Amino acid sequence: MAIGNFFQEIELPEQKPQDDGVLFPAVLSPNPSTDTTGVQLCDFEEAIKVNKLWLESLLQKRGVILFRGFPVSSPSEFSSVVNAFGFPDMPYEEGAGRAHRTKVVERVYTPNEYRTDKEIPLHHEMTYVPNPPTKLFFFCDEEPQKGGETPVVLSHIIYEKMKEKHPEFVELLEEHGLTYIKLAGETDDSSTINGAGWKTTYKTNEKSVAEERAAEFGTKLEWIGDVARITTYPMSAIRFDKESGKNTWFNSLSLTYNGPANQKNNIGNASVELGNGEPVPDDVMEYCLKILEEERVAIPWKKGDVMLVNNLTVQHGRQPLLKPPRRILVSLCK
Repeated sequence: MAIGNFFQEIELPEQKPQDDGVLFPAVLSPNPSTDTTGVQLCDFEEAIKVNKLWLESLLQKRGVILFRGFPVSSPSEFSSVVNAFGFPDMPYEEGAGRAHRTKVVERVYTPNEYRTDKEIPLHHEMTYVPNPPTKLFFFCDEEPQKGGETPVVLSHIIYEKMKEKHPEFVELLEEHGLTYIKLAGETDDSSTINGAGWKTTYKTNEKSVAEERAAEFGTKLEWIGDVARITTYPMSAIRFDKESGKNTWFNSLSLTYNGPANQKNNIGNASVELGNGEPVPDDVMEYCLKILEEERVAIPWKKGDVMLVNNLTVQHGRQPLLKPPRRILVSLCK
């Protein structure tokens, strides 16, 4: 099949226009000028390779690309699509991740295995490690009957609104960053968002080895019996994106803040504070959660959807699943 003009941008009612009139996120489907019934997985993969520079430019400008209507029907086919982009793999087990995940095939994992009827707040992936993934892929293997969307939000918008409303706090963030803290038991706990035990996080049963691996990620472990108190060194919470020239709200505050404003989410034994040890004010977090809710875009999943997210400029989360089933798989890229 001819690859030229393979992709067509389409519009969905959930998209949001930005200041320049461009819709967020970008949504691509097979061009109707082609025989869409004859589009095969190999055609999609070849089109990705041929149009990679254009797709990367589109991702940088728009933050998210949703591919809809392409013949991706299994985890292994999803992995093939990810491979077609040629981005370096970031195995989740190498990143000291704090969520409980299971490897499915090759470079494909389950998402956070926290109970699906609960929300996961918007956040950038793994901002608590020195080198978080730059790109995330999501794949809809089983389409939810209702709910279970993966909302996304442009992070620079959150920064701008926080800077306008709470300039003093943003200055503190820029100066001191954030320190993330978690109490991790020996075993995983899927009842909380940050549910990976320390043995899963550091891939060892030995405390001394866990300490060594934690140090590689700029993290300190302290032991309370068999419970590990995992504390990061102050991590940058505001990131300047060179490509767009904009500051981004590059942190996981909403995923780790355990104060009154965030009580609807079971953060578990995780917490966060400013890098100088000061607490995060509850009124600041209340406003932050409010604008995240207002600015997010949540497009209902369709079977076979593949969503590519620029983790450096876009936050993602998960809406509660109201009517099963739902199976969304993920792949992380360096």
